[in-house]
Amino acid sequence: MASQISQAIKQICDEKNISYESVIETIEAALAAAYRKDFGNKNQNIQAQFDPEKYDGAMEGIRVFDVKTVVEDMELPTETAEETTRPMDEAESVRAIANEYRWRGVKREPIPGMASVSVEAEDDEPKFNPKTMIMLRDARDIKPDARLEEEIRVELSIPAAFGRMAAQTAKQVIMQKLREAERSVIFEDFKGREGELMNVTVQRREGRMVLIDLGRATGILLPEDQIAEERYYPGTRLKALLREVTMTPKGPEIRLSRSSPELVQALFAQEIPEIANGIVMIKSIAREPGSRTKVSVMTNDDAIDPIGSCIGQRGTRIQSVIRELGGEKVDVILWSESIEEYVAASLSPAKVLHVEIDQDQHLASVAVAGDQLSLAIGKGGQNVRLAAKLVGWKITIREEGGTVMAVSEDIAETPEAVESESQAEVSKTDAPAAVEADPSVLDEHGEHAERANEADAQPVAEEKDETRA
Repeated sequence: MASQISQAIKQICDEKNISYESVIETIEAALAAAYRKDFGNKNQNIQAQFDPEKYDGAMEGIRVFDVKTVVEDMELPTETAEETTRPMDEAESVRAIANEYRWRGVKREPIPGMASVSVEAEDDEPKFNPKTMIMLRDARDIKPDARLEEEIRVELSIPAAFGRMAAQTAKQVIMQKLREAERSVIFEDFKGREGELMNVTVQRREGRMVLIDLGRATGILLPEDQIAEERYYPGTRLKALLREVTMTPKGPEIRLSRSSPELVQALFAQEIPEIANGIVMIKSIAREPGSRTKVSVMTNDDAIDPIGSCIGQRGTRIQSVIRELGGEKVDVILWSESIEEYVAASLSPAKVLHVEIDQDQHLASVAVAGDQLSLAIGKGGQNVRLAAKLVGWKITIREEGGTVMAVSEDIAETPEAVESESQAEVSKTDAPAAVEADPSVLDEHGEHAERANEADAQPVAEEKDETRA
């Protein structure tokens, strides 16, 4: 019998991926609940011990205790004190003593004058709970060297086998505890993996929320974590970022994201070894999910071309990222300590004539040629809006010699932004790729420039397709 019980416990451990000790604790909690159901009363603090190696199918291997903490002596209300005071010197053994101190709740029938579990003292005095506490003087009748805060364990007898109701209670406790243990294991497993890129499968949609199959657990894509243009059909495989893991009353809630900038960073790290190794660093990411992303990169190694490293041979690396993002356009920008150069690069593929900086206002005023104005602003103001997010400055766009035509913060209300939308197909036909933002890099590494200008390697991923869409 003992070996069968041990094998059953090990099988549960394997199926639920929980520890052997957790299953034993679950069984002990169930035995305590069963004893409390059949033989205990409300003032007993029951704990059970279970030894699967000694269990014989009956009661061997099961021990039950009433556990109490030693507290200071205190005066109880007169009526209650008369009923709860017992001559401890009459006891002949620890078991007899345990049966005598009725105020601790060992005796099953209620004690006259003791209607509630707790005996409340005055507001400024400590409260005595007979279920979990024992006074020092009574504890020393059981254990002569008992001390304050010590735990006194009095073993209780098990008069008979557990009844049907007690067995049902034990079953419910076991099922509940196993679920809690499994949820705890899942929570601990995923909690330390926040920010990790995961290969997942779409399970189903519930309202606006998408449920994701993670194997042992189920994740969620909230509406704000989804890409509006994407369709999540059951069985679809995709990559998502593990954004947040929280414990709720129903178990761990595993929140994934397809819309966060961190997803782009994780994809870059996966596809580009130089970023994974820290040789090339991502300084900033500005993203409008499903539409366009700008990524600024830099390196401290003069022998490395950071933009070329991200583009890859014939654009293979950047195209892998674009495919994982469902065709979202990605601009790779060279980061610079010079804010003027950084702002000019961030507005690519538009060519900037010059940039004026207001350090106090964190404002960059950008002048462009007339044929570059709509390109600098972008469709619906997207280009200047993303550039401002990338740099962290407010950006204004004006035609050379003219007035301000667009401001990054209120671009949606700018007439030029609306006009640029209709001109996008004409203006962007001859637009340079994002990697052309820094001519010095391309002069030194012309090979990367040539690759980036090929149709399948442009970081902007075919602006003309955007207009047709």
